[in-house]
Amino acid sequence: MIYMYCLFTDKYLLIVFCSLSGLHAFGVCVVLLVCVWECGYVRAVSVSGRVLALVSAACVISLLLSVCLYLQSASAQTRQAQDNNTGGFLLDFALGRELDPRVGIIDVKQFAMVRIGFIGWVSGALRTMESESLSAPLLLTITFQLIYIVDFLIDEDSVLDTKEFTEESIGFLMILGEYIWIPFFSTLPVYFLLQRPKDIHLLSAISIILLFSVGFLMYYMANEQKSRFRRSPHHPAFAHMETIRSPSGQNLLVSGWFGWVRHPNYLGDILLMVAWSLPCGFSSLLPYLPALQCFSVLSDRSAEIEESCLKKHGEAWREYCRRVPYKLIPYLY
Repeated sequence: MIYMYCLFTDKYLLIVFCSLSGLHAFGVCVVLLVCVWECGYVRAVSVSGRVLALVSAACVISLLLSVCLYLQSASAQTRQAQDNNTGGFLLDFALGRELDPRVGIIDVKQFAMVRIGFIGWVSGALRTMESESLSAPLLLTITFQLIYIVDFLIDEDSVLDTKEFTEESIGFLMILGEYIWIPFFSTLPVYFLLQRPKDIHLLSAISIILLFSVGFLMYYMANEQKSRFRRSPHHPAFAHMETIRSPSGQNLLVSGWFGWVRHPNYLGDILLMVAWSLPCGFSSLLPYLPALQCFSVLSDRSAEIEESCLKKHGEAWREYCRRVPYKLIPYLY
């Protein structure tokens, strides 16, 4: 909402927002929203109580932005747009034609995926600001999600190396996912606990915290290890680790996290989502839908990555799969 206000009223303020890091922009947005609530202009409970209206508005904004991007790619006739032009309007509109479109100083993909998607995610906790009592399960879920969001925004640049940024164009489906799927679907456990408050045993809470901690460390350290190995494969930290020489010139790491499973960062991501769903109990499948969807998406994505790696590394990749036979879950999958 703040970004849209700046876009149509004060372009210079928008430039300031876009020049901030993701974490700083998040902090500014939170401070401004708290000020608005404290001044009585908008009640937090009224925002979270109109989820369907907000989802509808996000759908309209996603559609309008997608139309603008399609028209820009059609008129720009860039090499990038020509390469991704399938010749079919619906397919081009849904999947996008440009890999990294920009509007002035704004990187549209980063703006949509990080600034809107992840900063909007915090909206699931809005109603708790006016709650007289905050239950332990709700506090756990909100805390876990905020830690995940803040960590992502601190390391915002790491997303630039992901498959979505380097290989996939931005179209209606990607924008819809970032404007609706991330801010609203990911907060289902929070909304569930708001509607059905629960208690939790101390030992259960400790177990869930431990699961989240394991998932977070796995997610963070695996991503950090992968990123550092890509940047500096000859760093002393990797001197004692096994690698497989690849004809592509980029060796494959067979030790550390990537000697355990082939996609440890994805496993950590799944554990995080399971951890912040567990405080909801087992009376309904609803709060576990984001974790199940995450497992499905990451399974498909890992299959795509492995197919790409097989083409890139050839026999070296087959040897890696032989030495590390588990894709996501050790001894199971």
